[in-house]
Amino acid sequence: MITKHSDRLHMVTWNVATAEPPEDVTSLLQLDVQPTTDLYVIGLQEVNATPVKFISDLIAEDSWSHVFMDTLAPRGFVKVTSVRMQGLLLLVFAKQIHLPFIRNIQTTYTRTGIFGYWGNKGGVSVRFSFYGHMVCFLNCHLAAHMNYSLERVDEFEYILEAQDFDLYDTPQIRDHKVVFWFGDLNFRIADHGLHFLRSSINSGRLNLLWNKDQLIMMKKKEPFLQEFEEGPLDFKPTYKLLGSKGMVGGKKRKPAWTDRILWRIKPKTLPSEDDEEEKASTSTVDGQDEFPILVTQDKYTSDMSYGISDHKPVIATFSLDLRKCFDTPLVHVSPVGVWSADQDALLTYTVQEDFMSSTWDWIGLYKMGFKSAADYETFVWRKLDISVMFSPMLNTCFTYMHKCDKIPLLGGQYVLGYYSTNMQSITGLSASFQILESKRAVMEGLVPEDINGFNK
Repeated sequence: MITKHSDRLHMVTWNVATAEPPEDVTSLLQLDVQPTTDLYVIGLQEVNATPVKFISDLIAEDSWSHVFMDTLAPRGFVKVTSVRMQGLLLLVFAKQIHLPFIRNIQTTYTRTGIFGYWGNKGGVSVRFSFYGHMVCFLNCHLAAHMNYSLERVDEFEYILEAQDFDLYDTPQIRDHKVVFWFGDLNFRIADHGLHFLRSSINSGRLNLLWNKDQLIMMKKKEPFLQEFEEGPLDFKPTYKLLGSKGMVGGKKRKPAWTDRILWRIKPKTLPSEDDEEEKASTSTVDGQDEFPILVTQDKYTSDMSYGISDHKPVIATFSLDLRKCFDTPLVHVSPVGVWSADQDALLTYTVQEDFMSSTWDWIGLYKMGFKSAADYETFVWRKLDISVMFSPMLNTCFTYMHKCDKIPLLGGQYVLGYYSTNMQSITGLSASFQILESKRAVMEGLVPEDINGFNK
C-alpha cells in the first residue's frame, strides 16, 4: 500500500568567506520551530581551503561539519553524507527515523575555476532516493563580478551536463524528480546606482530592484532556467550588506542577492501516440505519476544576525508532500536477550527485500545521539563465517558481537544499524535498547564501587 506523508526540508546556503564557524548556529537551523524539520541540507562556499587546512580536513571532519553535527546529533539528526571540493561543502542530515528509507546515495563535483582545472568555483551535488523518490541537491559557487552574468549561466549549464551518476534511471541531474539548486550564484543587480540601491533597501522597497536582478533577467531569456522556481526576494540583499553600517570592506561593491535557493520539478513528458495506445489497453495501479511529489516553499529569508562574512546566510524551508513508494526497511535488525560487556551479545538480521548486498556490509552498534554512520562504538561484518547462524525458515541470520569487541562497559541506550556499502547508507535500524553496566566498569575504575549503599 502506498501512503502519503509530508516532510519538512530546511536548507541553508552561506558563503562563509574562510571564517571559522560561530559557536551557536541555533537561529540558522531554527531548531525550535514547529513543525519540526525532517531533513537539513546545508551548502557552504569559501570554507577555508588553504593547503594545510584542506589536508587536515581530509583526515578529520572540518570545523563547520563538527559544529553542525554537534548541534544536530543531540536532537536525533544523523549526517547522511557530505561532499567537499576545496571551499565548497555540502552536508545532508536526516532524522534517525528516515535513515532506512534514504538509499542509493551518490556524490560528485565539477570544477569550473581556471578553465575547469581549479575547484574554487563549480558545483558539488548529493543525490539519493527518499522513500523511492529521486532527489538531487546542487551547491554552486559561480563566477564573480557584475559583467559575468552570461558566464554564470554557461557554468551552470555545463555543471548540469557534466555531472553524471551510476543509476540508469537518473544518470544526470535533470533526470531526478526534484532538483534543488542553491549557493553563491553571484548574480548581481544591474544598472541601478549605489544611491538608488541603498535608498530602495533602506525604505523596504525591494520590489524596485527585482527587474534588474540578473538571475531574474536571465530566466526570461534561457528556457532551461525557466524550469527552476524561486520564491520572492522579500529579504534584503545578502552580499556586501551589514546592518546599519552598510557595505563591508574597502571595495565599494553594490549589494546583491548573490545567495539563492531554487528548485525544479521534473517536467512531465508529453506521451507519444504509441504510449497513448498502450495506456488505453493497460490498467495502471501505480498512482505515483499522478502524484509524484509536491514541493511547497514555506519560507525564504536571510539571517542578518551573523557577521562573520560579507555574505549573510539564506534560509529556505519546504514541505515535501509525497507518496511513500515503500515503508519497510530493507533489513530488520534486532538485539537478542540481555546485552552487557560481560558476555557475548547476540543479534539477528533479516533481509526483508532483495537488494545488492555485499560481504563488506556491516552492523554497527550506535549510542543514541550518534552523529553519522561512521560514529559507531563497534561493529561486526555481515559476511557469513563460523560465528553466523542462518535460519532458512525465518530467512534470518544470527551473529554475535563478542565481549572483547568493545561493547561499552558503562552501558546506556543504543541502536543497531545495518550499513550497505553499495547504497552508502544505513538500510535497517533496530529499536533502541539498554546495554547494562558491566562489572568490569567498577574494576577498571570507570564508576565508583558501591559498598553498603555508599560510593567508595
